[in-house]
Amino acid sequence: MSESGPSPWLEAHSDPVAGLNTLSSCMDLSDLSGDGENCLVVADLGSSSSGSLGSGMKLKVFRGTSLVSESSLLDLPSGLVAFFMDLNEPRVPALAVASGPCVYIYKNLRPYFKFTLPGLEVDPLEQEVWQQVRSGQIDPLALKDLLEGIRSKSELPLSQRSLRFLSLEPENMDEFVTLHQGQPIRRQTVITCMGTLKKSTADEDGVSCLVIGTESSEVYVLDPEAFIILTKMCVPAPPVVMEVSGQFDVEFRITVACRDGAVYVLRRDYDKPKYCMELSSHCVSLVRVGKTVVVGCSDQTLQGFSQKGKRLWSVALPAPITAMAPMRVASRGFGGVLVALASCELRLYQDQWLLNSQRTPEPVTALTFGRYGREDGAVVMATRGGAMLVHILRRTASLRRPEGGGPPGAQSVRLNVPKKSQLFVDQTLREREQGPLMHRAFLADLIRTRLRAARAFSRALEASAGPSSEQGPLKLHATVQGLGPHFKLTLYVVNAAALRPVAGLSVCVLYDPALYAVAPPLLRLPLLAPGLTYALQTGVTCTGPALCDVIKVCVLQEGRGAPLLTAHINMPLPEAL
Repeated sequence: MSESGPSPWLEAHSDPVAGLNTLSSCMDLSDLSGDGENCLVVADLGSSSSGSLGSGMKLKVFRGTSLVSESSLLDLPSGLVAFFMDLNEPRVPALAVASGPCVYIYKNLRPYFKFTLPGLEVDPLEQEVWQQVRSGQIDPLALKDLLEGIRSKSELPLSQRSLRFLSLEPENMDEFVTLHQGQPIRRQTVITCMGTLKKSTADEDGVSCLVIGTESSEVYVLDPEAFIILTKMCVPAPPVVMEVSGQFDVEFRITVACRDGAVYVLRRDYDKPKYCMELSSHCVSLVRVGKTVVVGCSDQTLQGFSQKGKRLWSVALPAPITAMAPMRVASRGFGGVLVALASCELRLYQDQWLLNSQRTPEPVTALTFGRYGREDGAVVMATRGGAMLVHILRRTASLRRPEGGGPPGAQSVRLNVPKKSQLFVDQTLREREQGPLMHRAFLADLIRTRLRAARAFSRALEASAGPSSEQGPLKLHATVQGLGPHFKLTLYVVNAAALRPVAGLSVCVLYDPALYAVAPPLLRLPLLAPGLTYALQTGVTCTGPALCDVIKVCVLQEGRGAPLLTAHINMPLPEAL
């Protein structure tokens, strides 16, 4: 049932007892027989009902509604991809299953090759301690103390053997040492995620390389034929989700979400990340749609980023994300994202716009979109209870954005740009030929304008053409209050000297008697102590016509003809106020 208009999906198949326990990274759709009918390949994680994690792990192949193949896996799978490893005919893809430190290659659903990750460096002190145990120099209890000291001080992690030994009870240590003391010490990493990268062409059946992310914070690109490491790159933290685009021989981008809560972009000829995307919380899933990287986060948000790590948009979701998959319909030129929520809901987004919301019987834990059977637009889902759901995109489905979404309509209207005239062409040639001369003339005019402005500002300061004035340690500031015709003129006088007081000062108000009456026009100042502000008030009454004039306030000193300070006050119009 759809919650936002007619549903674009047709419920084609539902198998509640399929028994699928998998992740989106362990599902793929591929034509394994070369007859044009795609199959569903699943690396099943098995069940933990028997007490051991992942018991009954299998590689399952579904054709239509039937399970046609099933084979056991040796370790818990972390990724599955179908890829073309050569140009041989018929064009049948191989399967790569990542389990533990190994990648198992299947051709025609039969084991073909096993690639093992290179071993990691072992701490020399740890090797020396186990050598002493082998020669009988120390007992198991002393071995435990030494290994705990190495683990607390060494930069390299301990090997799996030492970690298992430290977790044992004292009565089981002797048996463990006797069993393993003759074997060499190895430290092995495991695969956390896997993807494919086209080798030289972007064709659908082009040869692809395997891209592997490991627990040791490394990303490897493997040759598809010899299975040797073509390039090795490092990231700050172990990768958990990976999205790959481009060609290895031309240019490629590997977008990796790591366990430190950030997304990194790896590029050709760089052994370290080129760009970094800071997330608001840890990444749940990551897909690429066109040039946009869409990240589902654990804080119930769906965020879009550019290829250089710039955040483009963010959408809040009503429930946690359980699975995500890209939805690409080449025949319609459509690209979107399928988002499964814990609230039994399957949502379809194009950028930040919600196109459809579909209810599911159970929360979906894994899904993939592509060609299934002979249907180009099919989404295959695995639910929490192990059911398998297949929905097919209707041929009449509307995949348009809701009205009001996207950029405004005026953005798509073409501007009426006039044709280039001969005058425009001549002016362009003139600017091209005489560019330096025009730039020098512009700079000369700019400097001349700045000089005029500086001179005018200097003259204003010298003439004190404003309500404030400053001369030496004395400062004067005047304010006018009132609506008219009666105003209150407040004068603030400050002696900014450090120690020296000033005495014998008076304030005189000069005005036009035809317009104003000031009472009193002369104010005597007391002894101005250093650092104090003195406020004087006088009344101004507008007696003449409603004209705007300037009142001059002067600070005079006994025995000196010229005023020390002068401030000009522009009186407001009574009617305007």
